[in-house]
Amino acid sequence: MSDITRIDPGPRMTMAVVHGDTVYTAGQVAKDAAGGSVADQTREILGLIDALLAKAGTDKTKLLSANIWLTDIATFGEMNAVWDAWVAPGCAPARATVEAKLARPEFTVEIAVIAAR
Repeated sequence: MSDITRIDPGPRMTMAVVHGDTVYTAGQVAKDAAGGSVADQTREILGLIDALLAKAGTDKTKLLSANIWLTDIATFGEMNAVWDAWVAPGCAPARATVEAKLARPEFTVEIAVIAAR
């Protein structure tokens, strides 16, 4: 049985969980850019994901999958412009993007990823 490591645990959820050679992140939202543009929120979220992956001993070149939630699917192109600039060439993960209500109205993007180590 593999050990489980929790990165930045809290009472309700953990920001990332490592099990074996797989890293699972919680859905990340923009804290500083909350209420800002979809591009700004996406940029901040991807920075948070970079930091979590680094704490787990991996990086975006080892992404396996990503789930993205947008409060308005009309912002798909705006989010993708930031995403496309961030994803390492040749390392795009399997991905799903859907429109959904998020926890607070100032959040317009949420992203969770799974990566290998």
